[in-house]
Amino acid sequence: MYEGAPLSATVKTAAANAQDPAAQQLWQTCLAQLAQQLPEQQFNTWIKPLKVEVAPDLSRVTLFVANRFKLDGVRAQYGAQIAAALQAAVGEPVQLELALAPRRATPRVVAEHAPRTPPRPLADEMAYAEPELMPAPTPAPHSRLNPALTFATLVEGTANRMARSAAMHVAAQPGQMYNPLFIYGGVGLGKTHLMHAVGNQLLAERASAKVRYIHAEQFVSDVVRAVRHNAFESFKESYHSLDLLLIDDVQFFANKDRTQEEFFNAFEALLAKKSHIVMTSDTYPKGLTNIHERLVSRFDAGLSVAIEPPELEMRVAILINKAQAEGAQMPEEVAFFVAKNVRSNVRELEGALRKVLAYARFNAKDISIAAAREALRDLLSIQNRQISVENIQKTVADYYKIKVADMYSKKRPASIARPRQIAMYLAKELTQKSLPEIGELFGGRDHTTVLHAVRKIGGERQQLTELNQELHVLEQTLKG
Repeated sequence: MYEGAPLSATVKTAAANAQDPAAQQLWQTCLAQLAQQLPEQQFNTWIKPLKVEVAPDLSRVTLFVANRFKLDGVRAQYGAQIAAALQAAVGEPVQLELALAPRRATPRVVAEHAPRTPPRPLADEMAYAEPELMPAPTPAPHSRLNPALTFATLVEGTANRMARSAAMHVAAQPGQMYNPLFIYGGVGLGKTHLMHAVGNQLLAERASAKVRYIHAEQFVSDVVRAVRHNAFESFKESYHSLDLLLIDDVQFFANKDRTQEEFFNAFEALLAKKSHIVMTSDTYPKGLTNIHERLVSRFDAGLSVAIEPPELEMRVAILINKAQAEGAQMPEEVAFFVAKNVRSNVRELEGALRKVLAYARFNAKDISIAAAREALRDLLSIQNRQISVENIQKTVADYYKIKVADMYSKKRPASIARPRQIAMYLAKELTQKSLPEIGELFGGRDHTTVLHAVRKIGGERQQLTELNQELHVLEQTLKG
């Protein structure tokens, strides 16, 4: 939770009686903070144009955005930062909502932390986009790239080295090798950053190149527009003429037959003219479900490369670099403390960093381990409360389909010994237990047995992609 200089009770009372002045005061306070945290170009492009509506008791803030592209951009890139600024200003959590600015109808409010709409069946595909978002299709006037997401701003590590190298090759020689480039991995690991980096690099070298970044959901909406307006010539002109197509989260094409057909056509047209296609997904091509086989085979025909959860050293480097970008110096020992407690992905790491920086800034404190522990106390409390050795044993046993009793038995077949070692490794990583304490909970084993398991699994995690993904799934499950 962010601690800061909350608005006084007088301001809250004023809000109840005269919303506009209080709302403007709250939003101006947030704008001032965000202006200090963000580069001027990003602030002027994404934050400054937002219109605001504040609930009388300041418990909810709705931001109105001009179009869906900007809505998605604000939500993905700045949502957590805006929420943190609001909470720091009010002194307690504020519900943040994003909505499209009114056109012909009341805007559809999108809750900031609401789950994504699941893929819809074919019968609902035509209802995928709202009526008020149905102008006649026209080619995108720009690439939709975020200029801040470049190779220079992406921290390199073991987790993303191969994907980064392939992406740089594509940016340097589009239409040649690795076409298509298929990048897969969990949320918040940098897949989108890499795609933007490819586009920005290509445009830096070839300003005339036709480049477009788009989310799969937007492609679905564009297909729907083309169907409703009988405007497939315009649609084809828009997509088939590109030099580089960057498309995020292709798993959202599931069950949408017409969309898949049009993407297949675009795919073939682009490859025929030696344009390049870069895609991302939450799983490898053959792991996609309800996607036509002919599409899956083409996804798999180029290069498929995974991005893994960042290792400790990479997480530390990310924290230090991003703190510097925010105009702050994070001591290495503080970065190690945060990195050891936030393991899942870069997005959560950035959120933790913002909490630490905001806490230090609003309380006029140095960035220290004590300040970080206080700023992240809710996160640490949840982790300590939810993750126990017993819970780890049960989760791992369920995952590998063995009995919990096998965790502390003397049985040694590989089908049991391997999950047991994995559980020991996770117990050391996710709890504060010592090696002897962990050994005792695994049937009274010696601490050297636990140490061997921790070193063995930790070493193999860096080398075996499949093991690393399994551990990532287990960690996410344990963290809820």
